[in-house]
Amino acid sequence: MTISYNLYSILKSRIGNGSTDLVTRQSGGVIRGIIESDLIKEQEGSIVALDFSGIGIVDYSCADEIVAKLVSRLLSGEYGDKYIMLTGLNENQRENIEVALERKDLAVMAEMRDNNKTLLGNLNNYLRETLQLIINNGKITAKDLSEAMGLESNTSGTRLLNLHKKRLVIRRDETRSGGKVWAYEPL
Repeated sequence: MTISYNLYSILKSRIGNGSTDLVTRQSGGVIRGIIESDLIKEQEGSIVALDFSGIGIVDYSCADEIVAKLVSRLLSGEYGDKYIMLTGLNENQRENIEVALERKDLAVMAEMRDNNKTLLGNLNNYLRETLQLIINNGKITAKDLSEAMGLESNTSGTRLLNLHKKRLVIRRDETRSGGKVWAYEPL
C-alpha cells in the first residue's frame, strides 16, 4: 500500500509563510516532525511517498533535515517495517537531496516529475546493478538473480537482502515449485 504525503500541503498548513520553498533547517525539522508523527501510525509494509510536486526550491539544510534524517531513522528501525520513496522531484530538488543523502551514505528511491524512477544517494555498483535488474524485471528471486548474473546463490541472496535492509526493494514470501521463496520487487 502506498500512502502519499503532500509536502506542499504540510508546508502551507504548518509553516504558512506563503512560500512553496523548503528552506532552513528549522522549517525542515517542523515538517519532519509532522511526517514522523503520521509515519509511525502507518500500517506495516506501507510505502510512504513524499510528494515534492508542489514544492519549489529545496535547500541542502532542509533536504538533510527532512529526507536524510527520515531515511536514517527508517534504517535504524524507528518506524517499523515501512518504506520511504520520493515523488514529483525536479532536477534542482534532486541535486540538493542527493548531496544530503550522499554525505550520510544513504540512498532512497525517487520518481521524477517525468515519471522516471531513479536511485538517489550512495549505493555500491554491484547493488545498483542488482537494483536495476529488479526494476527492469519487476520481481526477482535469488535463483533468478544467480541465473541472470552468473552468481553463486549465497551471493545473490546477500545482495537481495542488503537491498531490502536499505529499504530500496520490497520482500515478499511466495510459493514456487512447492516451496517458499523470497521475491524482491521495486517500490
